[in-house]
Amino acid sequence: MAEIEQGTFGLQVKHLTPEPPTLYKSVIPVKHNPSIIIKSKFIITQLSHRDLGWKILHRILKVYIIIRQFVKLSEVNKFRNQYDSDVTVWSPQGRLHQVEYAMEAVKLGSATVGLKSKQFAVLIALKRAVSELSAYQKKIIPIDDHIGISISGLTADARMLSRFMRTECLNYRYSHDAQMPVGRLIALVGNKMQICTQRYDKRPLGVGLLVAGYDDQGPHIYQTCPSANFFDCRAMAIGARSQSARTYLEKHLNTFMDCDLQQLVAHGLRALRDTLPNEVELNTKNVSIAIVGPKTPLRVSDETELARFLSLVEGEERRGGSGSATGDAGPADRATGDDRDPQPAVAMDTE
Repeated sequence: MAEIEQGTFGLQVKHLTPEPPTLYKSVIPVKHNPSIIIKSKFIITQLSHRDLGWKILHRILKVYIIIRQFVKLSEVNKFRNQYDSDVTVWSPQGRLHQVEYAMEAVKLGSATVGLKSKQFAVLIALKRAVSELSAYQKKIIPIDDHIGISISGLTADARMLSRFMRTECLNYRYSHDAQMPVGRLIALVGNKMQICTQRYDKRPLGVGLLVAGYDDQGPHIYQTCPSANFFDCRAMAIGARSQSARTYLEKHLNTFMDCDLQQLVAHGLRALRDTLPNEVELNTKNVSIAIVGPKTPLRVSDETELARFLSLVEGEERRGGSGSATGDAGPADRATGDDRDPQPAVAMDTE
């Protein structure tokens, strides 16, 4: 294979002969003499010190491992950029990518609709079941006798916010012996969500809320976002495929204020139905309705009342569909490119 002679720096290669092709592929130690290293097509050296050969091999393997880790990391980070590592990092375009990612989480939740008339505020939500063996998840959470919320996004974040809202309402009632104004509560929620968008040790809350309430100023529908923005609305829809519901609400926005309770709920059911695939229908299992008014404390409808409300829109032709998805849960509910966050001036009237 090779003639080796004694040299100044140890044993040196005098003549090289190509090795069999099976030895060309990688760097491996010779079985009977670990100090000989084979690389490419030739034996490159035989070191005079046994340990030094292993150190060189160890370094080569470390470089190989680092390269493999770098390749894997680049595959993981191909959907990331250098400005989304922290919520406090601004991009050159003036964007907070982590906040935008949290707002995308709202689109993964099932759709929910909120609208109001001169007397009532109504929340209508589409419930999901994780599997056929599980019950439908709760979408509407009562806060006080005059306030309720409907959620879309991370349920755990919504539970944390609901506990905060209940505590604030209880403290206000204890201090002032009166119901907390809806607008004041929403401002406190916005302040709490804002903290999560400006501290590196926190993450934005990945949930959007529709808040229905009634106080001395009348009925209210508020929308809150993970960006800590909140809007006073006449009608709004959030969640997966909610653009179809917002389109319906925009077309009939001017008629809501003069509607009675049944007409208002019927409009909300039609808007929510437009977010469903063509083969899925609303029923008493997958719909939740909450109503609040001047002499009507917040109540979540039971199955009997739900069946009566659903009969108002039963048999009507749909005004718009959401495609041919296979169900009302799972990957089919992921937001599409057309399901963008609406601008307040377009999707609702601000007050």
